[in-house]
Amino acid sequence: MSQFSAAAAGSFTIGGDLVVNRLGFGAMRITGAGIWGEPDDREEAKRTLRRLPELGVNFIDTADSYGPFVSEDLIRETLAPYPGLLIATKGGQVRNGPNIWRAVGRPEYLRQCVLMSLRRLGVERIDLWQHHRIDLHVPREEQFGVIGDMRKEGLIRHVGLSNVAIADIEAAAPYFPVVTVQDRYNLTDRTHEKVLDYCTAHGIGFIPYSPLERGALARPGSILGEIAGRLHATPGQVALAWVLRRSAVMLPIPGTGKVAHLEENVRAASLRLSDADFVALDKQGREDWQRRS
Repeated sequence: MSQFSAAAAGSFTIGGDLVVNRLGFGAMRITGAGIWGEPDDREEAKRTLRRLPELGVNFIDTADSYGPFVSEDLIRETLAPYPGLLIATKGGQVRNGPNIWRAVGRPEYLRQCVLMSLRRLGVERIDLWQHHRIDLHVPREEQFGVIGDMRKEGLIRHVGLSNVAIADIEAAAPYFPVVTVQDRYNLTDRTHEKVLDYCTAHGIGFIPYSPLERGALARPGSILGEIAGRLHATPGQVALAWVLRRSAVMLPIPGTGKVAHLEENVRAASLRLSDADFVALDKQGREDWQRRS
């Protein structure tokens, strides 16, 4: 067992019964370039997955569109039957090539997504299934309706939403409890700040993707670099520590296909920012975002 652990970030209970360490792992990067096909180094990707439980990472986020299918297949091959792990997956997007994504929310397709993820992951129920992106060409109610049906049927334990606004979360409420929301959020991208505040107020887990992005704060001589140097940490670790402190419902999932990068990320769970450093980073990150907005 490693001397450093994701458990240092504290825990969060998803849906009232799934306790996870707040620093998780995003399994998008264990695929090829453009999130397409097999990873360049398949064995290193598998070593990275095997290292997760050793580092206390017990929340893994994937999607059927990563590869597509490659990420789910690798996770099953390497980690099944998942003792002590929560494997969350997503569906609702199709892939036609590298870096090409298209939302498809037809009820019959969403049902197929769930059934095929069950098969690829080798489970009888998906503990956390997330609608990857609402299809604007299909009424939301139809999409939410079939997801609610699958939850009642026992195919899904808990439901999350991805790439959504507050109105979407509230529209889904009559069909199923929304236990997590996955939106883009980091030190210098506050587009979904109000969604995060809503989730914090309602006890909904917030899964920020791209949590390590630093924008202009990555430049030499920035306050981020100064704080990192003082704390003997990397700028990425400081950015991740800031995200973790931002809200108690925050569940960042930095992803990588390399063991060394994974270990670097997990060390951020033990990093503690002073009140002054947190406020200074918040101020500079917000200003950077406003300049780009």
